Amino acid sequence: MKTRDRGSMDLFRHGAERSGLGKPLADRMRPAALSEFFGQRHLVAEGKMLERAINSDRIPSMILWGPPGSGKTTLARVIASSTGALFFTLSAVGSGVKELREVMGRAGEQRDLYGKRSILFVDEIHRFNKAQQDALLPHVERGTVVLIGATTENPSFEVISALLSRCRVLRLEPLGEADLLGILHRALELDEELQRFAARVGDEELELMVRGAQGDARRALTSLEVAVHLAGEGGEVTREVVEQALQRKTLLYDKAGEEHYNVVSAFIKSMRGSDPDAAVYWMVRMLEAGEDPLFILRRMVIFASEDIGNADPQALQTAVAALEAFRFVGLPEGVLPMSQAVTYLASAPKSNSALTAYSRARKDVVDGGPLPVPLKLRNAPTSLMKAMGYGESYRYPHNFDGHYVAEEYLPEALRGRRYYTPSDTGHEAEIAARLRSWRDGGDDGGDGETSA
Repeated sequence: MKTRDRGSMDLFRHGAERSGLGKPLADRMRPAALSEFFGQRHLVAEGKMLERAINSDRIPSMILWGPPGSGKTTLARVIASSTGALFFTLSAVGSGVKELREVMGRAGEQRDLYGKRSILFVDEIHRFNKAQQDALLPHVERGTVVLIGATTENPSFEVISALLSRCRVLRLEPLGEADLLGILHRALELDEELQRFAARVGDEELELMVRGAQGDARRALTSLEVAVHLAGEGGEVTREVVEQALQRKTLLYDKAGEEHYNVVSAFIKSMRGSDPDAAVYWMVRMLEAGEDPLFILRRMVIFASEDIGNADPQALQTAVAALEAFRFVGLPEGVLPMSQAVTYLASAPKSNSALTAYSRARKDVVDGGPLPVPLKLRNAPTSLMKAMGYGESYRYPHNFDGHYVAEEYLPEALRGRRYYTPSDTGHEAEIAARLRSWRDGGDDGGDGETSA
């Protein structure tokens, strides 16, 4: 066991090696320094928490929480190569309390005899059961080790609260397309095996790999390595080769070109046409082609107001809830609230009255300019303003039956103008009936007292 621990420590110490026999490209290209790391700028940019901790060699216990391929293990390796502490690693899949105690014994010995600090990296820490986490807790409390745990699961549910309270939880996001392209270009420039194959890889093919990776650097690098091997020495990595490497058909969907707009248009029109089957199909088409889910969710939020509005006020809440749920859980589970929301929106009653009301009002604002506010609608905080007629004759609706009094609130030049025309669909039909009753009922109730 002692030899295995030393080997694990040495593996992290020399993580910058690029030519280990049998290593996959994703492992060969792991950065050894923060300057080589792509993504997670909210953590590693100059002045951010991890950058300051690494440069000052003051590493706190932390949980790195993020989707596969977002850089959790890589950040641990960067810390290992940058810190003066000893570095031990355990995988929660194959390690138990016995292995944990052996590592802690070595770390305690190094601290007590030589004054050396130790960092323990636990991969997939969410797989440690409560007993294993309990065994780890006192060593973190006493400072025997600084803990760095990596997990794809929400640590609030998977890590015991006592251990969680002693760690900083750092959320890692899926890598953006620019970061993934940078990683692939770096691999083509630096990796000796890829250079030996000398395969020709175009920008379009790299972008297909990036979209297929869906934010996962490991998947992107694996696709590149497989594609280069399939193309052979001096060969060309074509679209068909990329599809073989990805083990799936790449969808025609250029996010900067016509097909992007075609699919988005079909998605919107399917929801507007109240076809939940087509709407969810086009949504999945975009997701599978690598579209940013947040782009799709933003379109759904807009649609909820533009095409449903007050016909079903719950639609906007549903769309916003789906957006927040996706931000909370991420991929892949985040597609479930998306699917729930898109089918709800497509099935909801429709009205574009929010859009038409805004358009009509905006036209009068642009054409008429800053028309004066009627005196009765102005506040009168001073005696001079009162003397000038500010607030005079304003009737306070709550002093009238039904909390309504017939009144004109628009500027004089726009008197009687109607911008909002409720539809006769869904909840908006009730709004339309209420407005008709108010407008047709006149002013015949209440005592007429005024109030600010």
